[in-house]
Amino acid sequence: MTPQDGSMSPWSSEPSRLEAALTHLQCLLVARRSRANPEGVNWHQYDVLELLRVRGSMRPSELSAALDVSRQSTSKALRVLKDLNLVTQRASGEDRRELSTSLTPEGEAFLTRIARGRQDIGQLAASVLTEGEGALFAELCEKVAAAMEAEPVR
Repeated sequence: MTPQDGSMSPWSSEPSRLEAALTHLQCLLVARRSRANPEGVNWHQYDVLELLRVRGSMRPSELSAALDVSRQSTSKALRVLKDLNLVTQRASGEDRRELSTSLTPEGEAFLTRIARGRQDIGQLAASVLTEGEGALFAELCEKVAAAMEAEPVR
């Protein structure tokens, strides 16, 4: 079935070789990430954990500001991460309402497991690509990623 303007529907044709390769790679990367992340930590929650790893204990308001997200969004992420025992919060300073958030040992282990998964994929890629191919692949990935970041989501 063609649209009223007579053009071909994007769903009626086979994907290009590039489209198929990107789709297949994306599926494999997501599947590996899912295996390394049985907790189901989403990207925002992961960003919170990584920021705590890099900067140490932080107040929720500091996390929100550093990640440029709403306080409500950060509070929701922290509730999930606390339920998963990946972060802990303690009253800090004289104002007992202020909470300091930090990684738990389980949170540190989670980040180590995710990093190991990234390293494994990097080592696998390096094992099947020459040094030049690896450099070219990295350059091309960066180029496509920059274009995706610059283009508004449709």
